[in-house]
Amino acid sequence: MSYRIALVCLGNICRSPMAHVVLEDRLAKAGLDDRVEVVSAGTGGWHEGESMDSRAADVLRSAGYDPSRHVARTFNTDWFVENDLLLAMDLSNQADMSDQAPTVAEQARVRMFREFDPEAIEGDVEVPDPWYGGASGFAAVLAMIERTTDQLVEQLPDLLES
Repeated sequence: MSYRIALVCLGNICRSPMAHVVLEDRLAKAGLDDRVEVVSAGTGGWHEGESMDSRAADVLRSAGYDPSRHVARTFNTDWFVENDLLLAMDLSNQADMSDQAPTVAEQARVRMFREFDPEAIEGDVEVPDPWYGGASGFAAVLAMIERTTDQLVEQLPDLLES
C-alpha cells in the first residue's frame, strides 16, 4: 500500500503540477517512489483535461524536468479518502478544500505546502500564483517548490511511519 500526497492549487495548470513533477523527481532520487504516490488537482474545474500552462512547462523543462504527462484534474470530496496528505498552495485553496471535507477531522488533514519550506516565515505560507506574471514569477515559484519539496522528502520517512 502506498502513501498518497495530493498537491492542490486553483486551476491545476501552474503551481500544483509544477510541485507534482518536482516531488515525483525527488521521490525517485530518494528511493521512495515505490512507497509514495503523488497526485495534483485544482479547486476550480475550468482547466480539467488540459495540459500544464506552457510557461510552467517551459521553466520545468529548462530545469531538467519532464512536464509532458500532466493533465489537469479537479479536487473533490473523494480526495479525502484517496490521499494521506493534502497540501494546499495558498489559503484560498486551503479554505476551498476544507469546505469540501466530509468531517471536521478531515478538515484538519488539509495543510499548507509551504509548511515544509525552510524559508517560510510566520504569515508567509502561500505559493504565489505566477499565472498573471511573466517568466520570472514561474522561476521564483519553481525555486520555492524545489526547496519545499526537498524538506518534505526529508521528512517523509517520519510521515510514512505515523
